[in-house]
Formats: sequence, C-alpha cells, structure tokens
Amino acid sequence: MMKKIVSYIILVAGFTVLLSSCKKELELKPYSAIELGESFKTVNDAKAWDNGLSASLRSRVYGIYTYSQDVQADQLNATLEYGNRNGNPHRWGTSFLADDYTIRDTWSGYYFMMKNVNTAIAGYPLITAATPAEQAALDKYRGSAYAMRAYLYSELIIRFAKAYEPATATTDPGVPLVLTYNPNDRPGRATVKEVYDQIISDITAATPLLTATPGTQGATTFTLHALKALEARVRLNMQDWTGAKAAADAVIGSGTYPLYSTQAGLTSMWVNDANQETIMRSLFIAPAELGNANNIYLGFQPANNKFIPDYVPSQWVVDKYAATDIRKNVYFAQKPLLIQGVDYPNIWVVNKFPGNPALFTGANTNYMHSARIFRVAELYLISAEAGARAGGAAATDALVKLNELRTKRGLIGLVGLTGQPLMDEIKEERFKSLENEIGLFLDQILQKLNLTFHHSHQPLGAFRRVPVALR
Repeated sequence: MMKKIVSYIILVAGFTVLLSSCKKELELKPYSAIELGESFKTVNDAKAWDNGLSASLRSRVYGIYTYSQDVQADQLNATLEYGNRNGNPHRWGTSFLADDYTIRDTWSGYYFMMKNVNTAIAGYPLITAATPAEQAALDKYRGSAYAMRAYLYSELIIRFAKAYEPATATTDPGVPLVLTYNPNDRPGRATVKEVYDQIISDITAATPLLTATPGTQGATTFTLHALKALEARVRLNMQDWTGAKAAADAVIGSGTYPLYSTQAGLTSMWVNDANQETIMRSLFIAPAELGNANNIYLGFQPANNKFIPDYVPSQWVVDKYAATDIRKNVYFAQKPLLIQGVDYPNIWVVNKFPGNPALFTGANTNYMHSARIFRVAELYLISAEAGARAGGAAATDALVKLNELRTKRGLIGLVGLTGQPLMDEIKEERFKSLENEIGLFLDQILQKLNLTFHHSHQPLGAFRRVPVALR
C-alpha cells in the first residue's frame, strides 16, 4: 500500500512539474518580435522608431513614386531602348491595370509604412519622459509620426481617388482610412472628405508637438516648416485658398529658404544636394543608407561616354524655357545618345537627377540624390495660385510671389496681370519649376487639364510617340 502511495505521489509530482514546464514554454515570448509595451519603454526606444520611420519614408520618395506619374503624362517620350520599363503607364494600354507594379507597389508601399506609423502613434504615449529634454525629444517624435501619416494619406488620396470637389467630397469614394494596426481589418473606402479631414486632423495634432523645431535648410525629419509646406499643398488641393496661402506664406516669410538666383546655385542643388531651398529631404548616406533613384533619364554608358535613356523630354517642353532661364541648362542637357546602334548627337535629356558624386558607390553615377520632399519654390507657386483664386488683395500678392520666383530664375517680372491671364502664367511657371519632380500628371488631374500627346520632334527614328496605344 505504501509503495502505491509513493508511486502516486511521484506521478502527481511529475505531472505537476510537466504542467509547470509547459506553462513556462507557453509563456515564452517570440525571439523575432516584441510586444507593443516592450517596444515603447524609453525615449531611446522612441528614437529607434523615429529612425526606422524616416528610413521607411526614404524608400517612398523618388523612383516609381515620382517618375511613373511623369511617364504617364505628356512631356516625355520613350526611346527605342526603353525595354518596356514603365511601359504600361506610358502607353495607357489595356494592360495598364491595378496589378501593374507602378500602381500595386505604390499603394502597398504607402499602406505598409502606415502600419508602422500607426503603431508608433499608439506606442509613444506609453513612454514617460524623465527630463524636460526627453519630453522635448518625445514630442518631436510624436509630431513627426502624425506628420508622416498626413503625408502618406495626402499622397494616397491624390493618386487613388477623385480630386477634391467641395460639392461632392462627402460622397466621392476616397481611400481606406486605417488608423490602428489590425491585420484582420478589411476596411472599405472612406469618402474623399473623410480622408482630407483626417489629414488636417493629423497636421493639427502635429503642430504643437513640432513648435520647438521650426525648421532649418535641408532638415531630414519633419519640422514645423515642413509641416506647413505639407499643409499648404493639402489645402490647395482642397480648394481652401486662404488656408493654403497662409501656410505657404508662413514658411516663405521666415526667410529661412532663399531662392537661388544663379545657374551655379541651382546646379549645386540638383547635383550636390545643396540645401538653400530645401525645407525637408530624406537623408541618404553612401553606401548603406540609400533609397530610390530617378534613373530613367540618362543611362550613361562609361565604355563609350554615351547615353541610353529610357525616356527623353519632348521638344516642346524644352522650348518652354527662355534662353535666360537659369533652369534650362540645369534641368536639361544635350547629350550624345546611342539608340539601337545608331548615334544621335546633341539630344535633349532630363538632367535633373544626374547623381550626387558624394553618394556614388563606384566609379560612375548611381543617380542617387537626397530626395527633396519639400522645397520653397513650390510654396511660392502655391501662394501665387491660392492668392489668384482667392481674389482681392491676395490676388495682388499672387503676382508679387510669381514675380519673385520668375526674376530669381532669370526672367522678367510681369505687370498688370489679373484673373485668368494671371492663372495661366502661374500654371506655366509651376510646370517649368516642378518638371519631373512632384508628378505633373497629378497636377493635370487636380487642375482638370487636358493631356495633349506629342511627337518628340527630336530625331523621330529614335523615339516613340506617347502614348503608344493612342497612335
């Protein structure tokens, strides 16, 4: 009997140990991930998250996020060497569908980053700062996260929804609003107004958190000036003329970002990433911390010092720039092309992204630049357009802002323009200032402009008309 009792005790004890062991195994945390509460304990944790989000943003500017819109518009022609790269948006053919990588990867890229931004916004309040300096840093990280979410939605809504129309924005379908991370959610599309309301809400939330970080030339994270630049862009798209002009003028009036007035100065920005006009850029460091490149315009061949670009500007685009315009020979250059074995000398190519030598990882260009997210020239144009549309005293100042930009670029000031003639000149200047930079195809949609497809009028044997499908 005693032997049975002892055996029973041993069995129970063993079973208890086994259960305890299993419980410990079940309580183990995964080696490859950490819980939200574990990820947001200190301000150093917040700094790590902020660095990670900045790296994510770096991967969502330039490349297909920029040039796929321009090849879809009417200012570029594919060369016979383009190899169907970005072919669907350029052709506008029946194969240009939602699964095209220029659409699919842009959509998923923004929403994938949104997941981490939402996690940061939820996690930062879990951290208690130990000192005023830590609180200031934490405020900046929180403000930057709200600003990033506003930026991501501002890009999604102009790419994947109708332009904002005050009369129909409450019913027009926008994009899904995802504000918390839940992999099981399958959200439908919010309305255009709901999305823009969320963007403005995030900008409003970020503003007091970034007040202590007003802005410096070439900032690599969100500042108050960068936030104002974003607000100006968004409010212009919302047809909030007063709000757009006020936000743009706040940055211009700071005097922090003077316009370049010489070709050498402008070249320093587009070759060496000089920052005089740059409100915010992505931080690129060779060789490990690089991002996307606008690499479809040159195709330099070091073996023969010739160029094989995918796309070249239509001649009418180059002809828009006067001989005195300091932008012409910075944004464009005449190069020797080799197209399907045939030499074509002195062909105009887009030279806005030749590559910064400081970011080369070899003997020749990799077309890398520290991507400019906001620069002050755009704000002059926003102020001018919003003022012209608002009318009254704002329209008078619109001509002032337009002339400030024109004269800095080597053009003469305009006199006495009002109404539609003033708007026409502002649109013309916007095209010339932001060509191949922020997606002029989206501009044309927002402004309800017609697309007029052109032959290159450079040697026709080397290029395709755009779009190919509409020949």
